[in-house]
Amino acid sequence: MIKIEHLTKIYTLSDGNMIKALDDVSFEVEDNEIYGIMGVSGSGKSTLMRILRGVESFDEGTITIDDMVITPENYSDYQNDLKEKTAIHLQRSFGLWSKTALENIIHKLVGLKNGDETTAYIDDEVREEFKDEALDLLETVGLKEKANHFAPVLSGGEKQRLVLARQLAKKPKILLLDEPATMSSPKIKNEILKTIKRINEKYNTTVIVVSHQPEIQEALADRLLLLYNGQVKDIGKTSDIIKEFLSEEEPEYPIADLPRDEPIIKVSGLTKDFRLIKGGHVLTIDNINFKVNKGEILALVGPSGAGKTAILRMMAGFDLPDQGTIEIKCEDGTWTKMDEYGENRMKIRKNLGFMHQDFALSPHTTIIRQMATRLSPKINEVFENAVKKAEELGLSKETLDIIYQLTDLPRDEAINKLEKANLGPGVLDLLFPPIDQEEVIKYMAPIFEALDLPLPLLNRQFDELSGGQKVRVAIAAVLASHPEILILDEPFGDLDPVTLRTVANSLKKINEELKTTIILVSHTMEFIEEVSTNAILIENGNLVDEGKAQDIVEEFMKKENKE
Repeated sequence: MIKIEHLTKIYTLSDGNMIKALDDVSFEVEDNEIYGIMGVSGSGKSTLMRILRGVESFDEGTITIDDMVITPENYSDYQNDLKEKTAIHLQRSFGLWSKTALENIIHKLVGLKNGDETTAYIDDEVREEFKDEALDLLETVGLKEKANHFAPVLSGGEKQRLVLARQLAKKPKILLLDEPATMSSPKIKNEILKTIKRINEKYNTTVIVVSHQPEIQEALADRLLLLYNGQVKDIGKTSDIIKEFLSEEEPEYPIADLPRDEPIIKVSGLTKDFRLIKGGHVLTIDNINFKVNKGEILALVGPSGAGKTAILRMMAGFDLPDQGTIEIKCEDGTWTKMDEYGENRMKIRKNLGFMHQDFALSPHTTIIRQMATRLSPKINEVFENAVKKAEELGLSKETLDIIYQLTDLPRDEAINKLEKANLGPGVLDLLFPPIDQEEVIKYMAPIFEALDLPLPLLNRQFDELSGGQKVRVAIAAVLASHPEILILDEPFGDLDPVTLRTVANSLKKINEELKTTIILVSHTMEFIEEVSTNAILIENGNLVDEGKAQDIVEEFMKKENKE
């Protein structure tokens, strides 16, 4: 039995303001129950899970688990007990070793045996000792065939399943799931849900699952709690609470009837072979051909690991194909190849926005300061000054283009590429200095309003935002410069349906007003049907069909639901 009584958590923000993340929350979870928690972004769901996990203190109330009665005063005494009884899967928190999937599980098993995973040394003897148990865990989450694949090259959904397998290794009494399967394809999502139910039944594990996805709660939860602004709004039958939750959705905005017959992107014979660092075949993008018309909203649909992200990265010029070309039309009507460095490609990139799966901003810097840096390379005046500065420094147009490309990459990846080129991150600030904060507000204000984000969030640090707020702020950062082409690589999985509808409507309005061409990847099929004009279906690196979004989604779901 888990009993929560009058739980309250207050955060003091970096600007000195205080917010109540949880406000007088009370509920009970029966032994062996699967208990669901639902609510919009910022309602306090993840904070509650962290408190139960033993990593976040609270200010008022009582937590009773078995014979433990935990209060704010004795919380520190029970933190290790909570960590011992629970395992947690946090949203977008991969925490994986840069080793194979099998070695990631063995690391966890050795750590559980010896008490310290970080010092685990895996030799042949250790591998043989834990191999069967590790493979069994990988099989449980549907990753046995990826046992020898390097963890960093797994898809987002596969990484989530690997994290879940690592958490299951400790055979916890209480399993805490914070947005499981948010970046998985429908088939993989169903496999994960079946896995969770098997764990609950086989090991009598009590499961508390935080998810805003109705299909996850319907499949798992015996009962459902609805949180709103940190308070318990309702507790009851799962179907009733979901109906109450979805009643808050705003009406669907229609896709604009625009002329979409002018090609702006041409993908021809795109081929690329991906291999593990340790060797072994992973995926081949094989002779893919398609075009994107101006103003189109194109979705790439397919199972996890099919190659969708790889195609997006090549379209943006981050990775080069082995064969084939990607051409994007310039403002003057000429076509530029994205594998040819130079001034034309820079002009394309200035009008292109890319949002990555791993979009995280720096955790301990205010949003407004980070936006000042991120917006800078897209501003005409800054861009033109960078070209002049590069000439003064003796940098060629090709070199400047290589540096300019890094401004669209996650900062860690950009710094790594700079270091390989014997350059430091200071060169980015030298060529593309941050813009004034007043300029940031001018660009961000209308986008924040469209995404239902309060403007004062600009003064918060990234870690002070909820999961859904982080996603929307990251989307706002890409949209603020009004890109002509917008590429979104699965940023929507963390969003609840109410917030997702707001984002979907905003994207359609931006498409209508600015004629923005949008290419996106999402595993949320309802979102794809609602926001896309067309779609292409990718399977095992092959383009197998293209057409209207609704038709492609229907075809994909038939394949996913096949036994």
